[in-house]
Amino acid sequence: MRQVVCDLSVSLDGFTSGPNQSLEKPFGEGPVDRLVAWMFEPRTPEDSEAGDGMSTGIGAFIMGRNMFSPGRGDWDLGWRGWWGKEPPYHAPVFVLTHHERDPLVMEGGTTFFFVTDGIEAAMKRAREAAGDRPVAIAGGATTVNEYLAAGLIDELRIHRAPVVLGAGERLFAGVPDLALEPVSTRTTPLVTHTIYRIQRS
Repeated sequence: MRQVVCDLSVSLDGFTSGPNQSLEKPFGEGPVDRLVAWMFEPRTPEDSEAGDGMSTGIGAFIMGRNMFSPGRGDWDLGWRGWWGKEPPYHAPVFVLTHHERDPLVMEGGTTFFFVTDGIEAAMKRAREAAGDRPVAIAGGATTVNEYLAAGLIDELRIHRAPVVLGAGERLFAGVPDLALEPVSTRTTPLVTHTIYRIQRS
C-alpha cells in the first residue's frame, strides 16, 4: 500500500536544526553537525540501512522552501539547491513556496517543481508522480509539522542524535496530539532510529 513517510534527524530536545540558518550555515548555529554525523562514515549496518531507506524506493518528495533555498522573497534563479548538479533524490521533488518558478531539471533524474497553492496541492501532485511508490516529506520541521497536523503522514522515522541544541526549528511545534505506534527502535553509537506508525482515529 502506498504510504506517506518522513525521515528526520532530531536533537534530544526535539530540534531538527539550530537557530539563525543562513547560506553559510544551512543547519543553523550550534553543534548541528552531530545531528547528521550518523549518515557519514564510519556507519554501522543499522545506520546504513536507515540512511538508504530515506530515498530508496521513494516515488516523489515534498519539501519546504527553506530546505531548498536560503532565500525567502523572489527567486534567485541562479540558485539550484544545496546539493550540486546531481541532488540525492532521483525523483520528482515538490517545493512549497509563495513565489512561482519554472521546474528545475537536474542531473540524475531529479526535477524540482515549485508549488504555490499549499500542502494539499503539493501532496496531490506528489501522489500522482509517485504512482504506487511512497511519497516522502523531506523537511524541514515546519513543513513536516504542517503535514502532521493535517493528518497526511503515515509513518514517521525519527533519528535522535545525542546532542542538545537549545533552540532552532522544533519537530511537533503546533501539532495536536498524535497516536504513535512504535514499530522498531535501533540504537547505534551516534543515533537512535525509531519508526512510528501514525494511527488514525
